[in-house]
Amino acid sequence: MNEISNLIWAFIVGLLLGVLFFGGLWITVKKIINSKTPGLLMVGSFVLRITIVLAGFYFIGLGDWKKLIACLIGFMVSRFTVIYLTKSVDEKNAQIKKEVVHEA
Repeated sequence: MNEISNLIWAFIVGLLLGVLFFGGLWITVKKIINSKTPGLLMVGSFVLRITIVLAGFYFIGLGDWKKLIACLIGFMVSRFTVIYLTKSVDEKNAQIKKEVVHEA
């Protein structure tokens, strides 16, 4: 029972790491448009996100490859979830902008 709870915990941490990484990427791409230094923003965001994710994978997978795999699966699940959610948000925003343009 303890091993299963450890794997579930690793999966949840993987989900959180994925949301942080891919959500942070989405926010960074949105902010680059209005940034005065887009290159610095992109590189800084990447370094911060990858450092947190690699540290998370390192500490979760420390000594047990099963926890590392569970964390990786959670990371990939969150990737598809964030893509789905941000796609729907972007489509709603585009629809709102289209409606506002037609009103004028």
